[in-house]
Amino acid sequence: MTDNEGRPAPTKSNTSTEPTIEHLERIATGPTGPKCVAFFDYDGTIIDGYSAGAVFRERLRRRDIGPIEMWDLASAAVEMRVRNSTVDNLMDKAVRALAGKGHDDLLSDARRLFRDHLAGMIYPHMRAIIAAHKRAGHRVVMATSATPYQAMAVVEDLGFDDIICTRPEVDADGVLTGQVPGGSLWGPRKAEGVLDWAQANGADLDISWAYSNGGEDVPMLELVANPVAINPDPRLTKQANARGWPILRLSTAGSALDVTSTARTVAALGAMVTTTGLGIGVGLLRRNRRSGANLVSSAGTSMALALAGIDLEITGEEYLWHQRPAVFVFNHQSNLDAIVVAAVLRRDITALAKKELSRAPFFAPLGSMFSVAYIDRKDPNKAGDPLAPAVEKLREGISVVIAPEGTRMPTPSLGRFKSGAFRLAADAGVPIVPIVLDGVGRLMSRTALVAKPGTVRVSVGRPYQTTDWDPEDLAPHIAEVRGFFQEELDRFTLP
Repeated sequence: MTDNEGRPAPTKSNTSTEPTIEHLERIATGPTGPKCVAFFDYDGTIIDGYSAGAVFRERLRRRDIGPIEMWDLASAAVEMRVRNSTVDNLMDKAVRALAGKGHDDLLSDARRLFRDHLAGMIYPHMRAIIAAHKRAGHRVVMATSATPYQAMAVVEDLGFDDIICTRPEVDADGVLTGQVPGGSLWGPRKAEGVLDWAQANGADLDISWAYSNGGEDVPMLELVANPVAINPDPRLTKQANARGWPILRLSTAGSALDVTSTARTVAALGAMVTTTGLGIGVGLLRRNRRSGANLVSSAGTSMALALAGIDLEITGEEYLWHQRPAVFVFNHQSNLDAIVVAAVLRRDITALAKKELSRAPFFAPLGSMFSVAYIDRKDPNKAGDPLAPAVEKLREGISVVIAPEGTRMPTPSLGRFKSGAFRLAADAGVPIVPIVLDGVGRLMSRTALVAKPGTVRVSVGRPYQTTDWDPEDLAPHIAEVRGFFQEELDRFTLP
């Protein structure tokens, strides 16, 4: 069957509900190398929603927006929607409100916005698509009408090579003037920006890719050999179907939690509380706190995960027992991490934790049972004090568990590794053993109280011997261990 211009008529086969294996294989089997570039729209394509809305809500929360500005922005937004006009008027008014603010201060605010709002809006499957392009040696570039203050933290998190965006004017003192020279990068101007970037950076558009959700980006999609529509609006859907462009329908990880997930989580917490009570009783009866702790870290956590419907898929399990005691390090995304790591390690473990947890109703009894050493992160001068009892625990044969990032990360991307765990291992002369977690953030986000059922993948690495490490020069060793985490997380992005 053909259309009225003699081309093969498109069929429903150009639509898939998620980035299928076939789509990722298409990337992998196509042209490779840096001349091939993948250009990604941002709002509605990389994230589920619009970053400007997140900025607006955050400013409302902070009472950083007055009634006149609110009216101006609302009227501009209505005009754009009703008249199908460009984003220029809305962008001009939004940027005008930033006049007098410092560029660096806005970037700092943007990172907080990312942590609190935007990180949870990223489509999980976009990570797999971006990773597939990187494995093929492609450069990945964000092309957006948003400003750096909306997009830069996402660029950093996803590892984009560059960003083409609307850039508000900044004066010599690093202060925004409230002007947008050249207008916003919307529609045809975005296509011009992509074309200019490609010419300046040696990209070959005849083998390149572009992804977008909006009909305004048809000019950009037409520039490349491989246009892809992501959750397209009606205008782009019509164009994609007419031209046979692939359509991917993505869903977020944060779909609404059902009653079953809530009930499972309550049951899991109940099992942990019950087992903790039993552990305290066993410890008192045997006059051995460690025996009670081992009951909780083995039976309690396994029961809790089973009730929550969470399965563990472990590779490298033999390295958990290769040499103990050890300092076990893991990537931190969720409250679920502690239960997963304890279930993996099973016995003879303790931890370093932030001091605030010593007052947490649920964690405090466990902390006491496991003889957790608390670090006061608000007082850097005391940060090293807990290491002495931790070293003593290692010498008693008790392994120590630490998250070297120091805090829960808002996305699967790794944070900077701090030196405490590595210094502890070197001081005690025990190995560092990496435990890479994948899936905990999807099943229970950074701030969530309810876990969804699913599978957590765990990769345990070979022990890194520390006996010849120089405590004053740990940077190369930290980089090596972090490199292992990154390699495994990259591997986990494969579906």
